[in-house]
Amino acid sequence: MRAGVYLTRPSPSPSSSSSSSFPINPNPPPRPRHVSSSSLNPLLSYPSSKRTPPPLAGALRRRGARPLLGGAPLRRFCGLRRSESASIDSPFENEVVKEQLDALEITVKDGQKHGLCVRVPAHNICQAHPNSLVVRSNHPQNADLPPYYSKREKKPFPIPIVELRRAARERLKKAKGKPRRPTLPPRNGMLVRSLIPVAYEVMNARISLINNLRRLTKVVPVQACKHCNEIHVGSTGHPFKTCRGMRSDHRKGLHEWTRASLEDVFVPIEAYHLFDRLGKRISHEERFSIPRIPAIPDKHKKPIIHEIPESEIFPPSNSEETTSLSKETLEGWETLREGADRLMRKYAVRVCGYCPEVHVGPSGHKAQNCGAFKHQQRNGQHGWQAAVLDDLIPPRYVWHMPESGEELQRELRNFYGQAPAVVEICMQGGAEVPEKYKATMRLDVGIPASLREAEMV
Repeated sequence: MRAGVYLTRPSPSPSSSSSSSFPINPNPPPRPRHVSSSSLNPLLSYPSSKRTPPPLAGALRRRGARPLLGGAPLRRFCGLRRSESASIDSPFENEVVKEQLDALEITVKDGQKHGLCVRVPAHNICQAHPNSLVVRSNHPQNADLPPYYSKREKKPFPIPIVELRRAARERLKKAKGKPRRPTLPPRNGMLVRSLIPVAYEVMNARISLINNLRRLTKVVPVQACKHCNEIHVGSTGHPFKTCRGMRSDHRKGLHEWTRASLEDVFVPIEAYHLFDRLGKRISHEERFSIPRIPAIPDKHKKPIIHEIPESEIFPPSNSEETTSLSKETLEGWETLREGADRLMRKYAVRVCGYCPEVHVGPSGHKAQNCGAFKHQQRNGQHGWQAAVLDDLIPPRYVWHMPESGEELQRELRNFYGQAPAVVEICMQGGAEVPEKYKATMRLDVGIPASLREAEMV
């Protein structure tokens, strides 16, 4: 129940009739023309330098009495509250407080004038201490781990449908009665000239990232489960029972680890190549005649850097080369994601809400190749929606290994953090962790030395 001021006119009682045995005062006291906030709350009229409440307020609370307001009982009141941390000598010296008190008096006067029930919400008086230190950061200290979405539920929309419809109505309302504006690129089929250098940077960063990851994975071991898509960066897999693959109930959720490949760390996302951006949508009969290429090169031109064959890839020779290669890989990862994010703001990308199918274009294709949960009810059609960056470049979160090098323990799972697989590989290779990944990695959380110490936390 929200706190406020309730002013009611006293209901007539049988004692007010002529047959009443009680005497009636012929000259009742006049009602006040206005009510100040100090008369409503005795605490406000008391000096702020003293911490103890006035005797009147304490007596009223002890006896359960209600202060009278112009002859009407005050049923409930919770007025202006003063915060203990505020450094104000007098609350009435603040301009904001004065405005709140003036609004309170106006509301009470209107209620008394019309004889209605008046409800005034409570307000807080709080002001930061002038000598206090406030630390602000764009990245939180600790953040929740990325949520897991079941394959049986649809992905959430980046922007709710209600907000999209409201924005569409606003656009139609503003465009009503105005001449139609010309279509700007890339909606008219032309390229955005300012994004052409960004496209080259993203394409070259992707190829250099693939080449560097092939070299780093020869030094930093990566494990992959045989039955599910979970991976772990380390010499041995983690002991957590999180396997959701086939016959996982027989293994009680335990993983069976094997050597991971590059596709397990950097997931390749393919899409249909559009030869004409303004042409018709790809039909179901054309699903085999149109080539499928990686989704990131589909938005760009031919790259300058080319992939190195597997036979020509060699691991780093020493620790210094491993550290420099890790830094270069991490820079390529950041360049890839930042550039792809800029491109996605102009070039529309769609993703299926049920499966990881991605389509680069204003609208999805009509190929009925969705094999997600209950695809028979949709006849294999995709549920297209706006894609986010993680749909185009999946980060593949893995458990973060402590700096001490100790193996993960099943009982201390809540104390460990997670990071994208590429970031974890580069960190174990010697690169510094970027600031935006420290929130989910929980680097400032102390890991207990034993299970007994964890139970005491």
